[in-house]
Amino acid sequence: MRAPLLAVQGLTKTYRSGGREVKGLDDVSLSVAAGETIGLVGPSGSGKSTLARVVMRLIEPDAGTIAFGGENLGALNGKALRTVRKRIQMVFQDPSAAFNPRATVADVLADPLRIHGLASPAERPRRIAQLLDSVGLSANLAARPVHAVSGGQRQRVAIARALATEPELIVLDEAVSALDVTVRGQVLDLLVRLQRERGLAYLFVSHDLAVVRAVSHRIAIMDRGRIVETGPAGTVVADPQSETGRALVAAIPRLHISHLNREASQNA
Repeated sequence: MRAPLLAVQGLTKTYRSGGREVKGLDDVSLSVAAGETIGLVGPSGSGKSTLARVVMRLIEPDAGTIAFGGENLGALNGKALRTVRKRIQMVFQDPSAAFNPRATVADVLADPLRIHGLASPAERPRRIAQLLDSVGLSANLAARPVHAVSGGQRQRVAIARALATEPELIVLDEAVSALDVTVRGQVLDLLVRLQRERGLAYLFVSHDLAVVRAVSHRIAIMDRGRIVETGPAGTVVADPQSETGRALVAAIPRLHISHLNREASQNA
């Protein structure tokens, strides 16, 4: 059996809040295969965003291991860590918080190309145009201030920036939750297409099980810092085994969204 692209084992993270210790992560283990989408879903405060940030090493765990491509990510620093980070990228719920408010779209996309030495200054305009095209945006958008584009366009720019380093895994932390329903569906379709074309793996974090089931091959449900259930997307949604899973399924809006139903059946 092929080794997973990402494998986390026994991750623990404790915070202090109001004078008491709170387990953000409690002995969490999870794997993601190349080209696979794992949906990580749970109520607010369940630990899913903490797990996403620990995987990216934006937060250091108290215990446990993170292996990516067979390498111990926790043991890497400096140049070795930057090299691996080209292969793992992240898209946040609000990309504006990660963008310089005075930057243009071109500036945002040029940064990873410059930081990782992926394109010379002369080559960058062509690469930026290619990145914008890959997410369904016009190259004419490059000169616009990033704060002046719509929310859906801004999230596409964030995805384009993640693609700039040609990663193998993208961690999406509530990446579509701030978008309206129509734009959300378009961005989900984009993510599915990019995965099909590029063989990307996704760790897709959301509180919304309806969204997660639309794009995921497997689903892991979190509650109080622990993974309480995991399995194929169709199985978890159709017959949840945990109390948290049953509550999340019960909360799914009873709306007929054809493309979500289609993707769910394909990924089940």
